[in-house]
Parts: sequence; structure tokens; C-alpha cells
Amino acid sequence: MTMNRRHFLTGTSAMGLGIALGTSTQLMAAASNKISKSSRVKKRLLILGGTGFIGPPMVRYALERGHEVTIFTRGKSKSEFSDVEHLIGDRTGDLKALEGRKWDVVLDNNARDYRWVKLTTELLKDQVDSYLFVSSISAYANDLFGYDRVDQPWTEAPFSTKSRLAEVPDDFVEGQELPYSETKVLSEILAEAAFPGRTAIVRPGFIVGPGDPTDRFTYWPVRIEKGGEVLAPGDGSDPVQFIDVRDLVEWIVRLAENNDFGVYNGVGLASLPSMAEMLYGIRAATTRPTKFNWVPIPFLREHDVQPYSDMPIWLPDDPLSAVDNSLAIASGLSFRPLAETVSDTLKWHKTRPAEQQAELKIGIKPDREKEVLQAWRRGNS
Repeated sequence: MTMNRRHFLTGTSAMGLGIALGTSTQLMAAASNKISKSSRVKKRLLILGGTGFIGPPMVRYALERGHEVTIFTRGKSKSEFSDVEHLIGDRTGDLKALEGRKWDVVLDNNARDYRWVKLTTELLKDQVDSYLFVSSISAYANDLFGYDRVDQPWTEAPFSTKSRLAEVPDDFVEGQELPYSETKVLSEILAEAAFPGRTAIVRPGFIVGPGDPTDRFTYWPVRIEKGGEVLAPGDGSDPVQFIDVRDLVEWIVRLAENNDFGVYNGVGLASLPSMAEMLYGIRAATTRPTKFNWVPIPFLREHDVQPYSDMPIWLPDDPLSAVDNSLAIASGLSFRPLAETVSDTLKWHKTRPAEQQAELKIGIKPDREKEVLQAWRRGNS
């Protein structure tokens, strides 16, 4: 099954061990972020979307930091927090619960439609000091995907916050639907227009860890923990980029605390790992005997084994797997060890309903994996 760009984000062993265990620099950076509550100014935070995947850890961390938190949701998912104000409404038009209120910062983490951003920014621009919008690296102009990208390798510099963005069509009429990339770009424009000089834009890529409903990263710890022969894509050299949800949202809360405005790529890790480093790092955090069988791209394509959908996280020759995060790191973004992300993801996965544990949403199916590996061995015996 071929996945397009919209689906992508709508949605050496020794080196891998180093990633799994973390580095002293990363651990020191993480420790430096644990400033005492007394040294921070308490903020009134309005979080648009406090449930789902990234909402709860964002709320939890903000409370730990001593902030006053209000969440705004449709009320369809139960909030786990009894000590936050929970306002009910709908970003498609019912914003009455937000009227006449004052907050220091809006954290907009669930806008899937630019029209939601238009409505909330128009209402809140005179009621709130600043606006932090969680966008996406899909905002960058990058039309090719999967094996199309392999056929036309990327030759430009890695994406930075100054790179060219997807373009809103010239014939665009306000109110019409836009593709995912363009709606993120227009949402950024709307936020900055309503809060000039008071906006922070965060562009994440793959967000992973406990609670991830997409299974994009979860597939690999679950598969590797089962042990045996694992189908691994390419030669292991392709870069991969992902960030633990807790690292992302904790940094976002600190951006809000510090009134850090501007545009940031909220991607990890501190050093860019390869696919091999990621898989060996995951293996180092598990216990089952595992052998990786690296299968070349031409053979995978011939047997319809697709990047992203069958081999999650893997995007060969794609610049969105090597995005520059130096500005984010300079602003305080730090990363927990991969081993912690793997361990916590597996622990969370084992609490899911049996059917969700048995049938992940993404990743090659066991029988299909076995079939491809058998074909590979027959052709190379």
C-alpha cells in the first residue's frame, strides 16, 4: 500500500547502544530544565486540546511546573485531570466558553484545519498575551514521497526554519478545504497575523512514545521484543527522525514560560541516527534474541514492501528525515534516552486492549514479513 505525504503526517550496534543509553550532554541538558517552581512566573495557560496523544503529557508537565491550566475540548474524551478547568466547545464554531476570558498563553496543539485557527485567533488576540501553534514539518515544500523520492534524490541542504514552505494555491478562496501541508502553512500565517511578534511556531515530525495511537514507532519495539529474524529496510544508513512526546511537550511548555517566540523544528534526536542505529538501540533495550536481515531497496520495491506503511519511520532519501533542529536545541529542547522511550512505549502497549496489541495499525504483517524474507533468502542462497 502506497502512502502519500498527507497520510505520512496525519499520521552499527555499538552506536545504537549509545543512543539507547543516552549521552551525558543530553542528560545534563534534561537536568538543567528542572528549575525550581519558585524561580518561575506562574502562567495562565489555555490548552486547545488537552486530551488525545499530546494533550495529557502537556497538561501534566504544566501542572508540575506550577502553572494554572485550562483546557478546551469538545468533551468527547474524558480528561484525566480533576485539577484543571475544562471548557467545552467546538473549534468549528462554538467558542462561547472562551469569550471574555484572559490567559497568558494559548497552546494550540490540535488544529487540523486552518479555519479553526482563524476563529480562535480572531477571538483571543485581545484576550491572550501570546500564541504557540503546533504545526508540522509537512509545512515544508516536499512533494515526492517513498520510492518516488529514491528515484529523485534530494540534493539541497536539509530543511531549516528558513526553507521554502508549501504554497497556498493562487486561486484559493477562504473557506475551502486545503491539503494537510497547505493548511498548516496558512494556520501559521493566521497565528502570526493575529499575534504579531507574540507567536511561537513549533514544527514536529514523527511524535512517538507511550500513548501514540498511530503505532508508527510502536511497531519496532513490539516487533523487536518478539525476537527472531526481523525484516529491516535498505542498508541501514538512511537517517530517521522522531521525538518522544514528553520531550516535545515539556519543551513547548518551557517555551511558553520563557516567552520564546519565533519558528522552531521540534524534531529529534540531538544527533541524527540512522535506521540501523535506531533498530540496534531498540534491541539494546529489549531482551529477546533478534537478528536483523537488511534487504535492499530494489528487492523491497519489487515485492511491494512500502516505506512508512510497511516499514514505519523509514523514509529513504527524504529530507523530512533530516530536518535541522539546532534552533530548538539552543532554546532548551532536550531528549531522554531512546531506551526510556522504548521501555515506556512497550509498558504502555501492554496495557492496551488485546485486539490493539494483536493488530497494530501500521507495519508489515507477520506472515507477509516471513514471505518476503523467504523470497530474499531463496534469491541469495
